[in-house]
Amino acid sequence: MQFAKGKLIAIGGAEDKGTALDKDDFHRHNLNFFELGILRRIVEEAGGPLSRIEVITTASTIPYEVGDNYLDAFGKIGCTNIGLMHIRNRADTNDADYLQRIKVCDAVMFSGGNQLRLSVTDGGTEFLSIIKRRYQEENFVVAGTSAGAMAMSNTMIYEGNAARAHLKGEVKMTTGLGFLDSVIIDSHFEKRGRFGRLAQAVACNPSCIGIGLGEDTGMLITEGNKMEAIGSGCVIIIDGHDVSFSNIADIPDGNPFSLENLKVHICEKGNGYLVKERKFIPEVTEGAVIKKQVHVE
Repeated sequence: MQFAKGKLIAIGGAEDKGTALDKDDFHRHNLNFFELGILRRIVEEAGGPLSRIEVITTASTIPYEVGDNYLDAFGKIGCTNIGLMHIRNRADTNDADYLQRIKVCDAVMFSGGNQLRLSVTDGGTEFLSIIKRRYQEENFVVAGTSAGAMAMSNTMIYEGNAARAHLKGEVKMTTGLGFLDSVIIDSHFEKRGRFGRLAQAVACNPSCIGIGLGEDTGMLITEGNKMEAIGSGCVIIIDGHDVSFSNIADIPDGNPFSLENLKVHICEKGNGYLVKERKFIPEVTEGAVIKKQVHVE
């Protein structure tokens, strides 16, 4: 099996960027950028401050405000070769300028907002096919924050109230953008109490590894398998491969589900994880996951 040559950087987010993911949490916070440290890593992995990075604001309902904040945030770390793609519908994905720009840039970054907008707008398009081909065949970086991170996997949570996530049927899933198989990603994980939400997603898809991204935290993923925790918070890994009892297939919708032997790992900055081997790595090294690198100044 051929490994992807590109890199994924999934970021947990820090605030809603126009669209709340939980129906009962529609408070819009200010748009101060939290990921300056993580943005440095994106720039570094893309090749340095002169790299061309295209920011795709499809998920957001306030794309121009979000785009301007990205220009400002990247500018603060000396990266000014930033493009904005305000793709609002499927017709926009056929724009010749967008298609050409996506063929020559060094990295793309999907903003936060509503991940269903990403899958509905980009799924099955030439625009997405170019990004996926470049990710598979080139040293190309695909980054995403919040909704942009959740949409990276093939199986994607698109709705689920955290307060009711212990009840069968309260977590809604669909097909994401498909950069990763056997993984389900959730964001804003600790602050919004989404353990139950990701646990139900894994219970329904026990072949998948659940990745819960805390705020100002992310995972750098290489070869579609090797992960390194980055940022200031924690990443929660939920592994359902060895579940010995689950009632979720037999109970009616709206009832609490139960699981036995669900495995959980907690990763801080520098820890790693191998998805296919389902193995926690205490310290990222060149032999185990990837070599630690010097951040862009």
